[in-house]
Amino acid sequence: MGVIERRLREKEDLRRKILDAAQELFVREGYANVSMRKIADRIEYSPTAIYLHFKNKSELFHCLCDEYFAELVTRLEAIRRRSKNPLDFARQGMRAYVEFGLAHPNPYRVMFMIEGDHDLECYQKSMGERAFNYLRDGVVACMKAGLIRKVDPDITSQALWAGLHGITSLLITHEQFPWADRDRLIDAVIGMMMESLKKA
Repeated sequence: MGVIERRLREKEDLRRKILDAAQELFVREGYANVSMRKIADRIEYSPTAIYLHFKNKSELFHCLCDEYFAELVTRLEAIRRRSKNPLDFARQGMRAYVEFGLAHPNPYRVMFMIEGDHDLECYQKSMGERAFNYLRDGVVACMKAGLIRKVDPDITSQALWAGLHGITSLLITHEQFPWADRDRLIDAVIGMMMESLKKA
């Protein structure tokens, strides 16, 4: 490995350490209680080293969220490519959302469950908006195909997301609750939401 390649790898390794430390601290202490200095102390570097990668805490937070959303988008795109029809994609995509959160509880907490720097300007054209649009576009496609009744796509997709977030966050934060079989419970939640969209 040459000098340039080694330096690039070292730079990427440090960036990864910063992001991992930030995730841990955001989840444990809350976004407002974490400073760039605290993140630097966690990885035993100077704050200056972090500012070479991120201009401020807000940018770091958004990079972290975008990284997680990119993984979710990759999963959703794969499901869309292999789905038989829009309704099949909607069901599988919603399940993939819940499974993503349960497989990655701390990233999910950063994305949706801590009071971070979630401003509209950063959301627009982000991976987070792209992930949400899979749900909204799925609702529109189901409607156009006559698979569900005519609905307001914005209200419906946001209501579906609220339901998905509810079951995901509950399963993450209340592990000791005597839940029924988890897979059947998730299927029941998705099934009831989709049933409500059927034509009368």
